[in-house]
Amino acid sequence: MQQSYIHDNFLLTNDLAERLFHNYAADLPIIDYHNHLDAKDIWQDTQYDNLAEAWLYSDHYVWRAMRSNGINEHFITGDAPDNDKFAQWCEAMPYLLGNPLYQWSHLELKRFFDCDLLLNPQNAKAIWQHCNEQLKAGKNTTRQVLKNLKVQTLCTTDSPLSHLQYHAALAESDFDVQVLPTFRADELFVFDDSQALNTLTERLQTLTTIPSNTFANFVAAIEARIENFHRLGCRLSDIGLTTVDFAPCDRQEAERLFFKAQQNQALTEYEVVQLKTRLFIELGQRYHKYGWSMQIHIGVLVNVNQRRKQALGGGTGFSVINDRLIAENLAQLLSALDAEQTLPNTVLYNLNPNHNAILSCMAGAFQDSDGSAGKIQFGAAWWFNDHKDGMEAQLTTLKNLGALGRFVGMLTDSRNIFSFSRHEYFRRVLCNLLAKWVEEGEIPHDESLLKQTIENICYKNAERYFNFNQSAQLGE
Repeated sequence: MQQSYIHDNFLLTNDLAERLFHNYAADLPIIDYHNHLDAKDIWQDTQYDNLAEAWLYSDHYVWRAMRSNGINEHFITGDAPDNDKFAQWCEAMPYLLGNPLYQWSHLELKRFFDCDLLLNPQNAKAIWQHCNEQLKAGKNTTRQVLKNLKVQTLCTTDSPLSHLQYHAALAESDFDVQVLPTFRADELFVFDDSQALNTLTERLQTLTTIPSNTFANFVAAIEARIENFHRLGCRLSDIGLTTVDFAPCDRQEAERLFFKAQQNQALTEYEVVQLKTRLFIELGQRYHKYGWSMQIHIGVLVNVNQRRKQALGGGTGFSVINDRLIAENLAQLLSALDAEQTLPNTVLYNLNPNHNAILSCMAGAFQDSDGSAGKIQFGAAWWFNDHKDGMEAQLTTLKNLGALGRFVGMLTDSRNIFSFSRHEYFRRVLCNLLAKWVEEGEIPHDESLLKQTIENICYKNAERYFNFNQSAQLGE
């Protein structure tokens, strides 16, 4: 009898890999410290009506793959019936052989629906009926999936202007998965657009009662939002840097430039970089004060297809890897915080795989010798890199240039609750890679050392690093 594609030893290529995964990795709890789930869906225990809603509604990975197969946009982001969209997805699937979407989708079918059928046109109707019957029966609700996978903590990604009402409701509920917000700071850096800046300051004043008529007050209003996030358990910030820029700017100069921007006077490109640099430093100092970790996502070139952006909007699958230089300016940003000993725990992610060695090396330059091991992290393989080859490349670079045993592990970075099975995918890749290194004589065949490494990377390091159980009151 032919073995199912997703089986007990999927991605595990030798006996040691199998033993490492099943004995030490498979049953560990999950800490997912970066994803894009909506706290409202967790609070309401949302369930999908069908597989198209689960897989095709908001996943730009899927949209890109469908376009690569010539599928009409009507079946991708258009208003085609859900069953027709799913049928088109199954049409595309055989041509995605080896793609992580092929692997992830079949892993999700197996784990959540106990379905071994391959996604293809012949099986589309049977898979659609089988999975949708389970969904309609109340299986695989958002909370059920999180509890069944032993998710201990997850961190959503939230606007600094969010009211966080669903996080507050979850914190007061009896739901035993810790659901925490993350302070996503991108929209605070709008100094090149006076109208957007004035709208932002008005909204901040409404939320905090602090008039943002000066740069100092602007920062104070942001800190008030940070305090609000902190009280609701936030211990992480995040920012996406489409370009990594640096220009010295003290607080006095920041006041002058901020006033100029608020008066609808156009800033030069250099002045915009000055204000952004100053705000980055001010935020980093406050993250350090509150004991947060700072995530920096680097290297995306957004919405490169202008025709499709105009038709479909931004963030619809037309962003790509950027090849801009990053090392010198990133070093200056981190050094400015380090100079005042206010550099927080920091996780560096790169979209361009050519930057793997740069970020791993950069992390090593800003570690502390004060007992905070692994303070600066070379982050998990991200976006175009979160496949088997990309994960192995990230782990190998970290092995060569950093401290692999201090790595805080994988995350989903996803809006789909079923994507939490990617923790299993990563754990299988990790165990198989360690076993390969043992087989090749690169690392010792020491079961206790391998067990320690796997447990730390998959769970314990993240639990120690992110201070999720730190008191909401500073100083306690």
